Amino acid sequence: MNGQLPSGRRAALSVPLNIAEGSGKTSAVDRARFFAIARGSAPECGALVDVLQLTGAVVDLDAHDAKRLLARIVAMLTRLCRPST
Repeated sequence: MNGQLPSGRRAALSVPLNIAEGSGKTSAVDRARFFAIARGSAPECGALVDVLQLTGAVVDLDAHDAKRLLARIVAMLTRLCRPST
């Protein structure tokens, strides 16, 4: 695979890693940029949950819980994307 992660794993890792990196930035604009990247990866994680549910890899209740948590994460990241002064 030449060192590349599958897209679902890459998206799942992108969310917490970009939150962590953004948290370490001193500039509000830089923080907002990393939070925006994390927010962009969250819907991809939601699509992955859909695929796992359709293939029977996760049960409906777990998929519902995961999607609800992802929606909360997106809402929080949306607020964090607004650079504060």
